[in-house]
Amino acid sequence: MQALTTFGPLVGRVLIGLLFLLAGLGKLGDVQGFSGYLASGGLPAVLAWPAVIFEIVVGVLLIVGYQTRIVALLIAAFSIVAGLLYHFAPADQMQMAMFLKNLAIAGGVLMFALHGPGRYALDKA
Repeated sequence: MQALTTFGPLVGRVLIGLLFLLAGLGKLGDVQGFSGYLASGGLPAVLAWPAVIFEIVVGVLLIVGYQTRIVALLIAAFSIVAGLLYHFAPADQMQMAMFLKNLAIAGGVLMFALHGPGRYALDKA
């Protein structure tokens, strides 16, 4: 149990941080296509680059545990808004699964906002 308490927050931060880091890096190859996807949800296409940079930066910050509480709140808000704009479709089971995934991410990072990054982080818990 001691190992879980000691290393659990680090593992959690790395897993969620990698999700955002890899998503952002993946979008670098087709920012124009991503801008079209943003527009399909009602957001201006001009937000594509800021969104890609946001995903990369918050992913890295969460992994290293820097400004973790603030980063966690930003990720939670981003995940909820993205879920509502792009995945909330009660008639579409796949989209609802993606929506619930976004809510689960928000719930997971809220634990870091409330309890801090754990022992192995640049932040002090």
